[in-house]
Amino acid sequence: MALTLTEPEAQESYQPSATYQPIEDYAIIGDLHTVALVGKNGSIDWCCIPRFDSPSVFAALLDVKKGGFFRISPPMTPGMGKKQLYLPETNILITRFLTVDGVGEITDFMPIQQRERADEHHHIIRSVSVVRGSLPFEMVCRPAFNYARDAHETYLSQEGVIFQSESRCLGLATSVPLEEDGRGGVRAKFTLHQGQSVHFLLKSASNCDFALQPLSHDEYQIAFHETIQYWKDWLSQCTYRGRWREVVQRSALILKLLTYKPSGALVAAATTSLPEAIGAARNWDYRYTWLRDSALTLYSLLTLGFTEEARAFMGWLNARCHELKENGALQPIYGIDGEHDLTETRLDHLVGYRNSRPVRIGNAAYKQKQLDIYGELMDAIYIYNRYDRISYDLWRYLRRLLEWLGKHWQEPDEGIWEVRGGPKHFVHSRLMSWVAFDRALRLSRHRGLPAPMVEWVQKSAQIYEQIMDEGWNEKKQSFVQYYGGDAVDASALLLVLTNFAGPTDPR
Repeated sequence: MALTLTEPEAQESYQPSATYQPIEDYAIIGDLHTVALVGKNGSIDWCCIPRFDSPSVFAALLDVKKGGFFRISPPMTPGMGKKQLYLPETNILITRFLTVDGVGEITDFMPIQQRERADEHHHIIRSVSVVRGSLPFEMVCRPAFNYARDAHETYLSQEGVIFQSESRCLGLATSVPLEEDGRGGVRAKFTLHQGQSVHFLLKSASNCDFALQPLSHDEYQIAFHETIQYWKDWLSQCTYRGRWREVVQRSALILKLLTYKPSGALVAAATTSLPEAIGAARNWDYRYTWLRDSALTLYSLLTLGFTEEARAFMGWLNARCHELKENGALQPIYGIDGEHDLTETRLDHLVGYRNSRPVRIGNAAYKQKQLDIYGELMDAIYIYNRYDRISYDLWRYLRRLLEWLGKHWQEPDEGIWEVRGGPKHFVHSRLMSWVAFDRALRLSRHRGLPAPMVEWVQKSAQIYEQIMDEGWNEKKQSFVQYYGGDAVDASALLLVLTNFAGPTDPR
């Protein structure tokens, strides 16, 4: 059956939502190079291509008017039900719309392609279908390149549309006739009846060297089932069999989406500038590799049986160790390909999520001193060594890191919270310095690796006693955030989790 087309009205009927979607109303899809955030309203409001840290092509998440979006949905009516779910054991997303007239679905996914170059074509496939009754839909695709800073040209054809900016090309292929919306985007209206479906294929490349060709039914089915099989094959490695299996597996699938396949790096988040508090200014760019976050992710993946991801990250880490500064220190943050310079810039033309300014790209914390990273790193390496023995060459670099830490652990730093009000003697940083020496000692004894054991034992004992003497607040009867302070801190719970203190310790 042919779909029913509705001629667009002379005046544009669709406007982007006047309000921002709740953050919890977004789901994520990706291809191990980048991701897209899809709202319950059927709108892709965040996507950076070709990498996690590339400039955005859709950023309505950070500016609902300027940012750009790719939305497909029925007309929003009172009482319409909306829900999102993933196909079991995959990162294929279904957004479902429930009305009295029918039930419609959008299936969103990014095919996982076996490629090494990060700038080859990236695809987002959106399939719209009706499973009961009939529903009208409206599609608006309005990109805004380079964080809405770059202009672009729009080229319509029978096969779809090409959006071309100075540095990037997007192509949208579909059998649905499109019309320019007068604002740099395209739109279409169509009605589907039960059993009907249409597909939208969004392609991206650094130049317009691709042909627009709408997906046939067979081509869609091949891409769909190959993507299902990829995720099911990957998840089959999971060794967790407990009562929370579904929740644990979903968490693992999300962590996998945040891995950058070409380098093995793990990104802390898929977004930039989402506020810690609505309207506040602590809005940072987290699309980079934090050694701290990566170490914790590594631990989680290893615990669940995903050793390949751990091995890939160890390769990335080994490369960073080869680039150590002359003084032997590591940066707390690197780019996903190991970039050292992450200069922070404000994008004042964007208003931010729910007017939470400023919007930032880059992260100045790469210049900070965060002493805790050495402990998280050594803890993760200690655990990794149970699954795959680390090399002697890496061990030599680790000894060099510990030599640096032995000279600097008593200094104040910016700590786990990356404070920008000046360094302090954070208890968490001291704790993780102790962990660094403790795990290095254990690893050396277990493997017989050469090390200055006496010196490390002495450092470990010094740090332990200092934490007990200066990190404890007698009046509060609690460990505190930093020496001399009285604020308590959740990071103190790691005193038990790292085996620094026992759960029944009087303190």
